[in-house]
Amino acid sequence: MTQVQKATKELAILQKDITDEVIGKITELKGEGLVLPPNYSAENALKSAFFVLQGVEDKNHQPALQVCSRPSIANALLNMVIQGLSPAKTQCYFIVYGTELQMSRSYFGTQAVIKRLTNVKDIYANVIYEGDELDYENRGGKDYLLKHKTKLANRDNPIIGAYAIVEKEDGDKPMTIMTKKEIDASWSQSKTSQSVHKKFPQEMAKRTVINRAAKAYINTSDDSDILVQSINETTANEYEDERIDRRGAMDVEAEIRENANQEDFPEEPLPAPKQEPRSPRREQPVRQTPPKPEREPEPAGEELWQL
Repeated sequence: MTQVQKATKELAILQKDITDEVIGKITELKGEGLVLPPNYSAENALKSAFFVLQGVEDKNHQPALQVCSRPSIANALLNMVIQGLSPAKTQCYFIVYGTELQMSRSYFGTQAVIKRLTNVKDIYANVIYEGDELDYENRGGKDYLLKHKTKLANRDNPIIGAYAIVEKEDGDKPMTIMTKKEIDASWSQSKTSQSVHKKFPQEMAKRTVINRAAKAYINTSDDSDILVQSINETTANEYEDERIDRRGAMDVEAEIRENANQEDFPEEPLPAPKQEPRSPRREQPVRQTPPKPEREPEPAGEELWQL
C-alpha cells in the first residue's frame, strides 16, 4: 500500500468515525429538544465539511486533519450541525488554533442562525460611508432607522459605521448601530489576523454589527438552550474578550500559568504596622558579654554548603 493510499484510508476511517459520533450526539440532542431546520441534512453538511477540511491548513501549512485533535474536530462539526449550517452555502468555515479546530460563522451563517430564533422574521445589515445621509431616533430605549441615503460613489469613501436591523414577527424593527471606532475595537479582539478585515471591510463590518445585534435576541429567546449555547460558543471562540465557555476559561488559565514566571514585578512594600503608644520604661543597665574565642579556620579543601 502506497503512502497516498494509506492516507486516503485513514481519512475515510476518520470521517466515518467522527460522522457516526456527531450523528449519534445529534440524535441524542433531538430527544432533549433540539430541532434542526427543515430540509437540513446533517449527513450532507458533514460530507461537505470534510471536503472543505481537506484544504484547511494551520499557520505552518500543516493539514488541519493531521494537527488538530479529534475531539476538537468532532466538537466543531457538532456545533455546525446544531446551528444548521453548511460550508457548501458559505455559512461557516474552519480555523486552526494550535491543535484545536474551531468553526466560525460567516455573515450569511449568522443571518441563517438568527432567523431560526422565535419571533425573528429577518435580520440584515448595511455599511455607512463617508458622505451618506443617516438619520435615526431613540424610542423607548431602542434605536430606529428613519433614513439612510447613499450614493454609488460613496462606496469608495471610508467606512464611518454600520448598522443591523432585526425585523420581528410583530413588525418591530429595532436597529443596532456601531461607529467605525467601535468596529475597530471589536476587530482588535479577534483571534484571527486582521488581513481579512482589511481585504473585505464592508462584509466584515456588517458581520460584526450583525453579531452584536444578535446577542440581545439570542440570550433572551425562548429557543432551545442547546442551540443558544452553541451559537454563543461559536461567537466566543472568535474573540479574546468573550471566552464565556469553560473550555475557553481553561485555556486562559493555562496561559496564565505558562507566563506566570516570565516577568519580574517589584514587590510593593507592606505598610508599616501601626505603633501603639507605650508607657515610659525605666532603662536597664546594659550587661557586657565577654567576647567569644575566635573560631579556628576550616581545613583547606573543604567546602561548606548551606541547605
